Amino acid sequence: VQLVESGGDLVQPGGSLRLSCVGSGFAFSRFKMRWVRQVTGKEREVVASIGGITGIAVYGDSVEGRFTISRDDAKNTVYLEMDSLKPEDTAVYYCNAQAWPLDYWGKGTLVTVSS
Repeated sequence: VQLVESGGDLVQPGGSLRLSCVGSGFAFSRFKMRWVRQVTGKEREVVASIGGITGIAVYGDSVEGRFTISRDDAKNTVYLEMDSLKPEDTAVYYCNAQAWPLDYWGKGTLVTVSS
């Protein structure tokens, strides 16, 4: 099983970035996919999730209206489009796949928002 994130970068405040996560080794379409971020020394924060069957997206309060999660099951890929980025969005962003009792994690990609 693998989840490989990409797209992290240094971006200026107000800018945009798109993260991608490619899964392999499991039934991707059946899993809920989540983007979770963490700042060193702080708890992980669920940024967004998208259902495996329903495709319903749910967002954290801090990113509602600025981030968009989507998935392409044909490509085993989940995306996170991030707009109007703020310095407080700086974190390592992890891709997470869930289908109880299975729970898979990627290694993360660093997003830095700074001028």
